[in-house]
This record gives sequence, structure tokens and C-alpha cells, in this order.
Amino acid sequence: MKRFLLCVILSISSIAAIAQMSGNYNYSIGIRGYSLVQMPKLLDEPNSSYFNSAPFSGVMVKFNDNQIAYRLNGSFYNRSKKFYNNCMTCEEANGKLMDYSFKIGFEKNFNYAHVQPYFALDIGYRYNRFSGDIENRNDLKAVANAAAAETLKLETTKSGFVASPVVGVKINPIEQLSVFAEANIEFFYSYERQERTAYDVNNTKSLNKYNKSEFLLNPVSVGIQIHLGSNK
Repeated sequence: MKRFLLCVILSISSIAAIAQMSGNYNYSIGIRGYSLVQMPKLLDEPNSSYFNSAPFSGVMVKFNDNQIAYRLNGSFYNRSKKFYNNCMTCEEANGKLMDYSFKIGFEKNFNYAHVQPYFALDIGYRYNRFSGDIENRNDLKAVANAAAAETLKLETTKSGFVASPVVGVKINPIEQLSVFAEANIEFFYSYERQERTAYDVNNTKSLNKYNKSEFLLNPVSVGIQIHLGSNK
């Protein structure tokens, strides 16, 4: 029995010794294969808490230093979007949504086993832009004011500071490759600019400016990392 326990302990020790994984490499390159994200709120969008699917939307470079890694993140999203402003019978907007961010931070691994939980913190810059048309959907308002029935050109932008705590886990099927999954909540403090232009002779414009803050939940992001530059 004692000999059996000794063999088990030695086996576990040898696995742990082999499983230094990403810690044996100077840097890593990662691709986010799929993310489920919450986008910043547009105007008075009632369903802004809904999540958006974002396949192949981000890249990551990490510089490893034992159990701490320094992260550079970039993400990009560009898709068509249709939403109601305030309510279904108020206004309807239809156009293109573009969103990108650049972040820098650190990542702390809790071990060097084949399954590695980790914590990270990223800070950086985010830009969000919607461009399209917005149309009145209120028939009573249209009857009372003929101009209200017009379709207007809409452009709204948000840009500003982001801070994001992250929790995640990596699985290392082989030494040079990791599969990761992580979740984060993002604090976004932005300068917002809303511009509407009427399709009339004078191209009449209205402009509103705000400073806003919001919390955005990104429940899952999965991808792969390749480890390069062996330091063994």
C-alpha cells in the first residue's frame, strides 16, 4: 500500500513538473473565436441589456513572466443593427453598428497545471458608432406634425475610458497550446455625441452631447492561445 501511494505521489509530481505550460514561454498570441457581449446603449434603446454574438472579434498578445502575464487586447465589431428608440411605437432606427477597443492589463495564473484558473484586469479605450436612419413610428404624432413622419439620418458615437476585471480558465492539451474561456464586466465612461440630419432642403441638424457611464456584462469569450519563445 505504501509503495502504491509513493508511486501515485511521484506520478503527480512528474505531471506537475511537466505541466509548467505557458510559463515556459516568453509570449503568447491568442484569437477570440467566439464572444457573447453586451454593447453600449444607443439613444434610449429599451433592449440594451441583450447580448450580441461576436465570432472572431478579437486578438490578444501576452508577455509571460512566471505566474503573471502582461496583456494587450484588441476587439472589433461591425454589423447591421435595427432597434426601437424608447418604444416600438416611438422611433425605429436601422443602420450599421461599429465598435472597437484597445486595452492593456495583466493576468495572474493561480497555478501551472493543465487546468489554470486566472484573474486579469484590463484598462483602455473604446469607440462605439451607429450610423443609419431613424423614422417616426407614432401615427398620432405624424398626424399632428407632418414633419414628424420624416426619416432622419442618425449618427451617434461614444468614445472613452474602459476598465474591466476578468476571470477565466485555460486548458492546456499540449505545452504549446491553450484553450481559454473568460468572462468580464466592463466599466465604460464615455463622451457621447448624437446628431440627427433631416432630409430637407436645408439639411436641418440637431446635436446633443453627453458624458455617460455604464456597466457592460460580457458573460463568455472563448479562444485559443499559441505559446512562443521557449525560455527553457
